[in-house]
Amino acid sequence: MPRRFVSERRRDPFYRAAQREGLRSRAAFKLAYLAERFPVFHEGDRVLDLGASPGGWSMIAHQCLGDRGEVVAVDPRKLEPIPGVIYMRGEVGSPALAARLKGRSFDVVLSDMSPRISGAYATDHARSVELVRTGFALAKPLLVDGGTFVAKVFDGDLLDGLEADLRPLFQRFVRTKPPASREGSSELYLLGFGFHPKATAPP
Repeated sequence: MPRRFVSERRRDPFYRAAQREGLRSRAAFKLAYLAERFPVFHEGDRVLDLGASPGGWSMIAHQCLGDRGEVVAVDPRKLEPIPGVIYMRGEVGSPALAARLKGRSFDVVLSDMSPRISGAYATDHARSVELVRTGFALAKPLLVDGGTFVAKVFDGDLLDGLEADLRPLFQRFVRTKPPASREGSSELYLLGFGFHPKATAPP
């Protein structure tokens, strides 16, 4: 790991706060911010967390739901156990994972998935948009009527097209950037509220 990255991370207030509070990643503060500013969670919700490792988002979701809620965390990488969270190992986009989830329903689907960074911005942006599309393809048959979808994406020229496809499927659609996102980062978060299962996106 480059020394410069280690040094910058140690100076990062969100990283230090995550260490102090026993959170698994600074990304937890991004979801905490979204949940505080928008009606992402309600007590008793069933939540699907895609690309959950190392588990920061699943921990925040579980804290927001109360004892009657349920969080299912999905990732191809190993996830250390989180009390109250169900771990399901699988690759988003694989038929095997879709089959395992078939018949279940969720009030909220989260995706903090990121592509493997290549260093070529256009490529990384395109891959992040594709991850959102893949995550939503899995989420669409699982989301309840009125459900919520939250996904990270990198800003770029394909973002407007992605939003144009998703926006008609929700009563309200928001694009925002949490304060915990690193300075200079292109990441944004898309939030869709009030999912319409029978709505169709434009061709």
